Amino acid sequence: MMNYFPDEVIEHVFDYVVSHRDRNALSLVCKSWYRIEKSTRKRVFIGNCYSISPERLIQRFPSLRSLTLKGKPHFADFSLVPLDWGGFVYPWIEALAKNKVGLEELRLKRMVVSDESLELLSRSFVNFKSLVLVSCEGFTTDGLAAVAANCRFVRELDLQENEVEDQKGQWLSCFPDSCTSLVSLNFACLKGDVNLGALERLVARSPNLKSLRLNRSVPIEALQRILMQAPQLADLGIGSFVHNPFSDAFSKLKNTILKSKSITSLSGFLEVGPFCLPAMYPICRNLTALNLSYAAGIHGNELIKLIYHCGKLQRLWIMDCIGDKGLGIVASTCKELQELRVFPSAPFGNPAAVTEKGLVAISAGCRKLHSLLYFCHQMTNAALITVAKNCPNFIRFRLCILDATKPDPDTMQPLDEGFGAIVQSCKRLRRLSLSGQLTDQVFLYIGMYAEQLEMLSIAFAGESDKGMQYVLNGCKKLRKLEIRDCPFGNMALLADIGKYETMRSLWMSSCEVTVGACKELAEKMPRLNVEIFNENEQEECSLEDEQSVEKMYLYRTLAGKRNDAPEYVCTL
Repeated sequence: MMNYFPDEVIEHVFDYVVSHRDRNALSLVCKSWYRIEKSTRKRVFIGNCYSISPERLIQRFPSLRSLTLKGKPHFADFSLVPLDWGGFVYPWIEALAKNKVGLEELRLKRMVVSDESLELLSRSFVNFKSLVLVSCEGFTTDGLAAVAANCRFVRELDLQENEVEDQKGQWLSCFPDSCTSLVSLNFACLKGDVNLGALERLVARSPNLKSLRLNRSVPIEALQRILMQAPQLADLGIGSFVHNPFSDAFSKLKNTILKSKSITSLSGFLEVGPFCLPAMYPICRNLTALNLSYAAGIHGNELIKLIYHCGKLQRLWIMDCIGDKGLGIVASTCKELQELRVFPSAPFGNPAAVTEKGLVAISAGCRKLHSLLYFCHQMTNAALITVAKNCPNFIRFRLCILDATKPDPDTMQPLDEGFGAIVQSCKRLRRLSLSGQLTDQVFLYIGMYAEQLEMLSIAFAGESDKGMQYVLNGCKKLRKLEIRDCPFGNMALLADIGKYETMRSLWMSSCEVTVGACKELAEKMPRLNVEIFNENEQEECSLEDEQSVEKMYLYRTLAGKRNDAPEYVCTL
């Protein structure tokens, strides 16, 4: 029936379709809808920067305004991808500038971002408003200074978990006095000093600033003045919170906090002084989000007392020092909790920290929970079965047992039945990471029941090629599969190669795949890039068929082989 409407009406309807996936589906209905979707598409997400060329993207979506790009594979977060593997953003910015695209927003994750690319970005797009960099590298504050100086209408500058070198510490002073448009500013990951005067002046002239996350170089005296100048803040990230709790400066801060009624999201506390946290209690009663994943200085008891005041929390990121007792407090206090992440407080975790008991308590008290990341030292099948019954609405379930091959400590059995219960009960599950001792049986369960699964991450699991085959044969919506240190080999890789056409990527490292199998796959599937590379980044990749592959990255592409691969990477 829609075909009877004029194109102008269809365009108006398309304006209400925001999902990338729905947009893609609409473009396949007919040629007319394809043309309309092409001319009206403003936002594009690309999960792999090598899956398409910038020129082809621009040709397909000439009205592009917002672009999200991802570079290195997810396992780069665990130092499994060499630093110079690739993921350069400069060719993208160069192509967008050359074709005079009216870019306004750019979001990058795990990309190599040079100062030169930020300089070009800042001078090429006159209406540029938003830059978000997550886990990126290669730039300094000189690049940020160019963005601050030249992007006159910037609303968002968000730096998350980046490796940034600070050359002078003066980049904040590069925002011109005419800049009053800031809505979000996050520089918590910067390690150097900042110009406090420039920061305070910038905050004072930004009446719409809602989100501000500071690094550890901003002392509480400056924090107090900032809160006075920005009573409208909803999202606050605190860097340094170290001071004499009996000083005049701290007393002023406490009085200012009492007046801060709009803050609903709190994060940071990169440095925390003893007896300082109670000053934050008045803010806690309104919080819906609390991120203390970098607050290593907060002890378990202090953490428990803080969370006791946070009855409205929907999202909580904390360290495992909170312990099972603390998670019990969370369960009884935060009934609206939807997302929980528990991170290890030490490189190898704290053996006396959280266990399966804490997770069971959370599942019993927080029935709305749908997203979990949980680092612990042990887990039981009984606990996972209980969690599956209590919280059947999980969309993301990521369990990281720090002893990655540990069985159920009560029965000494693999954790197959526990994870089987998760995938059977949680019908909406889209992302799953599992660990502990696991056999091929768990992958049979995943293939049978995880009908909506899109991303699966596996490590130190399985017994044979059948495990991987169960997943590939059963999970019809699987888009990303990440495997490390599993006994999956050539038979599993080559059993259903047509499946890779429907996936975004496959990562395998320290498995039992050979170069010959990778060559065969590349020959049969020319629209896939199959990359293999060695652990020793100084050596060129060997192409002998019987050679074991240390790391393989396979991804679907319309751009062909990339031309920026280092010598140790062989693209087949």
